[in-house]
Parts: sequence; C-alpha cells; structure tokens
Amino acid sequence: MDKYLFPDVYVESILDLPLEKLYVLGIRAFILDLDNTVTEWNNREVREEVHLWAKKAKEEGFQACIASNNSRARVLAVAEELDIPFVHKARKPRRRAFYRAMAAMGSSPQETAVIGDQIFTDILGGNRMNLFTILVVPLHPREFFGTRIMRKLEKPVLRRIKEAIKRGEINSIFSD
Repeated sequence: MDKYLFPDVYVESILDLPLEKLYVLGIRAFILDLDNTVTEWNNREVREEVHLWAKKAKEEGFQACIASNNSRARVLAVAEELDIPFVHKARKPRRRAFYRAMAAMGSSPQETAVIGDQIFTDILGGNRMNLFTILVVPLHPREFFGTRIMRKLEKPVLRRIKEAIKRGEINSIFSD
C-alpha cells in the first residue's frame, strides 16, 4: 500500500524544488494541485514568489498544468494568472484528470511529476499513473471541511513517510 501513498519526494513547498535536479531526472512537466499547493485554500491570489517560481520553471524548460477538484471559475482564475492550462473538477485520484493534464502539456508519464499537498488525492493519483510524485506541506492550515477530515486519515501515513525520510528512502535524490 505504501507504494501508492508514499511520494518520491517530500518538501516544504514548490519553492524548495531543485528544478535542475528534476530536469536531470528527465522531468519536464508538472501537474500542480491548486489549493494549499499553489495558492491558499479558496484564495485566487497567487503569491509573488510562486509567480517567480513558475516563470523560472518555464525558462528552464518545464511546463505546468493545474489539476484541481475545484470549479472551473476558481481554477481558471489562477491558471490564467500563471498562463498555464488547467483541468477543473478533476476528481482526483481518478486517472482521467492526470491524462487530461498530460495531454494539455503534450507530456508523457515518464517526464511528468505531480505536485500536491494531499496524500489521498495528489500522491495516490500520481502513483496510480506511475508518475513522479512530490508531496508538499500545505501552505496554510485553513482548509475545506472534507480536507480536514482526510488530514486525520493522512496522519499515520505521514508519520510513516517521515520515518522513511529518516531512513533515506524518500527525498534521497535531493541530498547533496
């Protein structure tokens, strides 16, 4: 079960991702979660540092697409601001959204990474597709009620992930 719930990498934020190392691994495209990964929950404002990260990623040859379980209007607002494609009402962890995001970018599974803050949507969905998965710490503690319930279920898994990090089983590609 861990192979479906454990990310390949666990970092504080998308801002902490060493793009050059991902590029060396062959990653060229990112499927990004929206709430608490790119923006705070239910907030259309994209922080300046996220804008700069997205710009740098594009300059370094990466593509990105937002895949979110949110409504079209909410996802469109952020996608337009970042000038990237999007998939709304994604119903993650179902595979269809990940296929649609890769099609929007023209990327293959081997060159695509999923970045998100939830184990049972982003990481599970990406792992089911054999994509490279990156778990980030949520940007803010304020969340949708359903997400707060899922966080309680995630706690034991997150504990095991942190133990795997200590053993060097996760995040090792980013060690110097």
